[in-house]
Amino acid sequence: MKRKKYKIYENIEIIDIADKGKGLAKVDDLVIFVNQVVPGDIVDVRIVKRKKNYKEGIAVKFHKYSDLRTEAKCEHFGLCGGCKWQNMPYNQQLKFKQKQVKDALQRIAKVEVGNINQILGSKNTYFYRNKLEYTFSNRRWFTNDEIRPEGERNADGLGFHIPRMFDRVVDINKCWLQSEPSNSIRLSVKKFACENNYKFYDARNHTGFLRNLIIRTSTTGEFMIILIVAKNDTEKIDNIMNHIFADFNGVNSLYYIVNTKKNDSFFDLDTHLFHGEKFIMEKMGDLKFKIGPKSFYQTNSEQGYELYKITEKFAKLTGQEIVYDLYTGTGTIANFVAKNAKQVIGIEYIPEAIEDAKENSKLNNISNTKFFAGDMKDIFTDEFINTNGKPDVIILDPPRAGIHKNVISAIKYANPQKIVYVSCNPATQARDIELLSDIYEVKDIQPVDMFPHTHHIENVVLMERKLN
Repeated sequence: MKRKKYKIYENIEIIDIADKGKGLAKVDDLVIFVNQVVPGDIVDVRIVKRKKNYKEGIAVKFHKYSDLRTEAKCEHFGLCGGCKWQNMPYNQQLKFKQKQVKDALQRIAKVEVGNINQILGSKNTYFYRNKLEYTFSNRRWFTNDEIRPEGERNADGLGFHIPRMFDRVVDINKCWLQSEPSNSIRLSVKKFACENNYKFYDARNHTGFLRNLIIRTSTTGEFMIILIVAKNDTEKIDNIMNHIFADFNGVNSLYYIVNTKKNDSFFDLDTHLFHGEKFIMEKMGDLKFKIGPKSFYQTNSEQGYELYKITEKFAKLTGQEIVYDLYTGTGTIANFVAKNAKQVIGIEYIPEAIEDAKENSKLNNISNTKFFAGDMKDIFTDEFINTNGKPDVIILDPPRAGIHKNVISAIKYANPQKIVYVSCNPATQARDIELLSDIYEVKDIQPVDMFPHTHHIENVVLMERKLN
């Protein structure tokens, strides 16, 4: 069968950054999205995907490199699915993220954004994550330099997935996202596994033993290691866990999980504490938080603190308000604002997260919080509001998909004076703001960069009830 030929467009200038961080080019009226380019690059583009209103391509030749380009620090840049903007100076990244927020609010929510605040950049642009999840694979990706026809080569890898390839990983040597001992732990575990003939997982055939390695760190200096395996082989588990403990005897919390399913989700599985404490401790201002193997916590701890301070500032609590914290997670925002509220009510889908939220209230001697577990659209109803009291302020921090239409209706019934909407997706945030615009108007906007070198952006919007 003949391989399908894709058209090449020559000498195309990248003029902007578009959705998901891709470069944008235009040929006549045709829109083309291109990976791994920056505005100002002039390239030849080979089309790899055709859609009705646009095409997607890859740069196959550079005629001119943009003045905005910079050298990426990571040796894995371009292969790994993360840090796609490492080839762009950080101040330029912030510029395009601010534009992303502005465009979404103008285009979708029809909001006047003249008073949008300058984006708050991250103090640390490398080693800023407190959690990384690595994948074991017996089908690691080989670079052009590694591929040789002669001899055998070890195909085991421990790293991150190649974009759009569920069974391939980039074998990571050094990752710039998480501080030590993260890199040392990963390299040590891989070395032990290879030397002792541990089988790396095959995602196509669902065979092998080692599946995932999760490392959590905190600003207090504590760290947690979680090894996920495919079989409950106690001898193999004991050997590798004892190795990890011996190599990193400063580990505060060491877990393993047995996952016999075909998917990598582990939130429905039992966790087994092998050594140390059940939690590691994190601090945010005067508050302490217990972080367990399944806990949700802002991945950039220091920038998460800044995000919550903005949320608190927008809420302008006086101590007399009932506050609803919807999508509360482990109650970080709820506990953060509780000192200035009459009562805070948090709702979250994951029961374990709610237990963490309650535990964190106890840990900080906070007595004016109440937490409920369940699907938001089913719990947050008119009846729930009548039972627990109408809120003066609602804080929202939903997943990327935004708010369900039933939740929008319940918010309107609750009729709070203020809504503080924290979002990791400006497009769905803008959609929801438009749905609330008959009652609420936008008063303040603050973008916050939580994830340097990626296209992701957090945005906080203050809405207030319109005057009749």
